[in-house]
Amino acid sequence: MIGLGLPSDALHVVCLGAHPDDVEIGCGGTLLALAGSRSIRVDYVLACGSELRHREARMATDHFLPGVEVTHHLNGLPDGRLPGHWDEVKQQLEDVARLGRADVVFAPRTDDAHQDHRLVAELVTTVWRDALVLRYEIPKWDGDLSGVTHYVPLDEPMARRKIELLNACFPSQSERPWWDDETFGALLRLRGVECNSRYAEGFLVTKAVLDLTG
Repeated sequence: MIGLGLPSDALHVVCLGAHPDDVEIGCGGTLLALAGSRSIRVDYVLACGSELRHREARMATDHFLPGVEVTHHLNGLPDGRLPGHWDEVKQQLEDVARLGRADVVFAPRTDDAHQDHRLVAELVTTVWRDALVLRYEIPKWDGDLSGVTHYVPLDEPMARRKIELLNACFPSQSERPWWDDETFGALLRLRGVECNSRYAEGFLVTKAVLDLTG
């Protein structure tokens, strides 16, 4: 296994989601691991969401990123209609990018079947050209899961903690037929098998710069 080199000092992390819970489903375990292992500051960005859903998102950052400096950028554009609000989404991302150079950006995949996720994903590299972009995956009925290129191994307590927090922080989603421990646990286990770990989160990286001078 080859480790992915990140700066040794404090990391500036940007978490992008179309909806509340996207980030936590896609990379909640990785955020728990980062928060527990190094100094980070986070810009947390959502394009959609009601007041209730934004409260859930704030609660989620409190628990997934304990003790971390988090700045929330929560927009209320209509769920399922983001492509019709291209200018607003682009401007929101540009405004966040002006706040400082990001080291790592967590974002949806450009091949995500949900149109809201896909729009956010497509705009990322037009805004953050020098950051490492880790594209997370979200299970859904569309059946759009495909291969990943990078993995973050998680031990069993971390994986279980992720699932517990998803349920605790997003009670509005509990009645959705796909929202259950088996869905989240199965994907974590599958990605773990692929990287010789018990559990893992998988990411797609389409561009990476290797520094061979260090």
